[in-house]
Amino acid sequence: MTRIFDDPANFTDDMLVGFLDANARYVTGVPGGVVRATTTRPGKVAVVVGGGSGHYPAFCGIVGPGFADGAVVGNVFTSPSAADAASVGRGADGGAGVVFSTGNYAGDVMNFNQAVQRLAAEGIEARYVLVTDDVASAPATERSRRRGIAGDFTVFKVASAAAEEGYDLDGVVRVAEHANGRTRTLGVAFDGCTMPGAREPLFMVEPGRMGLGLGIHGEPGIADEALPRAADLARTLVNGVLAEQPDGAGTRVTAILNGLGRTKYEELFILWATVSRLLREAGLDVVEPEVGELVTSLDMAGCSLTLMWLDDELERLWSAPADTPAYRKGAGTVAGATGERRRASDATTAIAGERDPAIVPDRSERPADEAALRCAATALTALEAMAHAVGEAEEELGRLDAVAGDGDHGRGMVRGSAAAVQAARHTLDAGAGPGSLLIAAGDAWASKAGGTSGVLWGAAIAAMGRRVGDAGRPDEATVAAGVRDGYLSLISTGGAKPGDKTMLDALLPFTEWLSTAVAAGEPLATAWAEAAREAERAAAATASLRPQVGRARPLAERSLGTPDPGAVSMALCLRAVADVLGDGH
Repeated sequence: MTRIFDDPANFTDDMLVGFLDANARYVTGVPGGVVRATTTRPGKVAVVVGGGSGHYPAFCGIVGPGFADGAVVGNVFTSPSAADAASVGRGADGGAGVVFSTGNYAGDVMNFNQAVQRLAAEGIEARYVLVTDDVASAPATERSRRRGIAGDFTVFKVASAAAEEGYDLDGVVRVAEHANGRTRTLGVAFDGCTMPGAREPLFMVEPGRMGLGLGIHGEPGIADEALPRAADLARTLVNGVLAEQPDGAGTRVTAILNGLGRTKYEELFILWATVSRLLREAGLDVVEPEVGELVTSLDMAGCSLTLMWLDDELERLWSAPADTPAYRKGAGTVAGATGERRRASDATTAIAGERDPAIVPDRSERPADEAALRCAATALTALEAMAHAVGEAEEELGRLDAVAGDGDHGRGMVRGSAAAVQAARHTLDAGAGPGSLLIAAGDAWASKAGGTSGVLWGAAIAAMGRRVGDAGRPDEATVAAGVRDGYLSLISTGGAKPGDKTMLDALLPFTEWLSTAVAAGEPLATAWAEAAREAERAAAATASLRPQVGRARPLAERSLGTPDPGAVSMALCLRAVADVLGDGH
C-alpha cells in the first residue's frame, strides 16, 4: 500500500515538488505538469504525453532529449483537465506544433481534445493520438474502444524520436498512429493497488489466483484464473498477444515485459527467459527488448507483455537514443536535442493553487442587481451543500467506483466541488450574478477535478449558468430550462446516452420531472425535491445496468448489482440542492 504521504488529497502535487527538485537537470514545472528544462528548438514538433499519475516512470519520468517534450500530470488515476493539458502544450511548443498522446480513456479523450481546440484558438496547431493496445479490453473488431496500457510506451517513444529527427506535425502523427496499429499488450494482476490514504486495495486477488486482462488504473482483470508456474504464465501472455498479430506484420518485433509496481525485476527476468524463447520459436526476431517497470499502477502486483511489430522506420525510431529522468537508451547526448535553458520566470512550480487560477469577472462597472445577488448567494449555498454531501460520501463513492473502475470518483468529486465553491465565492465577492457565478464554478470544477466526471460536471454547471444569466431572479421555467441545458451538455460532451450506466441515468428523470412539475405550476422548491427523489430512485436502479462506456465497460459483469457511482453522486448533489431550496433560499 501507499504509506508515504502528508495529505492524500495533495499526493500528486507533493510528488511533483520532489520530482522536479530531484530532476532539475531534465525538467521544470509548468501549471499542469512538466516540460523539458530546455526550450524546444525552433522547427521541432513538441510531443506531450500524459494522463493520471500513479504510473511512474510514465509519464513525467520520460520527459527529456529523445523522448517527450512535456507531460501533463493528473491526480492519481484521473485524467488531467483540459486547462492543464493546454498549459503544458503551450509551454512545450516551439513553433512547429504539438502532438498530444495518451491512452484511450474517456476523461483523457475529452480533456485532450478540448486542449487541442484551446491551442488552435491561440494559433498553436495541435493534434491528438490515442493508444489502444490492450487486447483484453475489447474485441479485435472494436480496436478503437481498447484501452491504452503499457503500449503507451512504445508509441510515445517512436513519436518522440520522430519529432527529434525533424518530422513535421503530420509526420509525427502518422508514425505514432502507425506504431499504435502495430502494438499489442496483454497483462495479468496478482494483487490490487491501494490509493494514497485508503485502507483497502481497489480490488483483491485470492491467493493462488490471478486476474487476466488488467487495466493500469487499478481496474481488476476481466477473468479470474489459477496462477500458473512462470513458464505457463509466459505461454499465456505470448499466445494472447500473438493471437492479435497485425495483418501484414513481419517477423521483427520489440517487446516490453512490464512490471506494474510490485513485481520484482528478478521475477520478470525469470518470466522473460521463457517469453523470449517462445517468441523465437514463433519465428520472431526480438529487437532491443525492455524488461522492467515502465508503466506502473501504484503498488499493483502484476505484469504485462507488449509487442510492437517493426518495419525499418519503427525499428530506427525505437532504437534512437533517449536521455530522461527514468529512461535512457544509447550513449552520449541526443543529437540536436539541446535548446536554451529555460529561465525561472518561464515556469512555475506545479503545486496546488498555482494551476489555472479561477478567473473572476470584473463587475465593477456593471454590478448585478439586488435580486440577482440574492440568487447568486443561493447558488453558492447550493454548491457548498453539494461539496459537503460528496465530502461525506467520498469513501463510499470510491468503493462503488472500485468495483469496476479505478476508485477515484469520490476524490475527484471532492476536488471538483471544492474548487467550484472557491471560484463561486470569489465571483460573488466581485458582485456577479448567478449566471457568471455558475459559469466560473463549472470552469473551476472541470479544471481542478479532471477526469471524465470533472469535464461533465463543469460543462453542465456552466450550461445552466449561461441559461439563467445575471439579470434578476430567474423564474422556475428558466431554472428548469437551465437543468435541461446541463443535461444536453452531458450528451454532447460525453457521448453517452441514457441506459449506459452513467450519471445521465439519474439526471434524465430528474430533468423530466422538474420540467413537468414547474410547467404544472409547482413552486421550484417542491418540484426540485420531488425530482430529486426520482433521481435517487433512478441512481439505485442503475445497479441492474451494464456499463457501455468508460473504464467500467470491460468489467460489465463485475458491475452488475452495484449502482453507478456517477449516478449516485449526481443524486446526492441534487438532494443537497433540494434541502437548500427547502430551507427557503
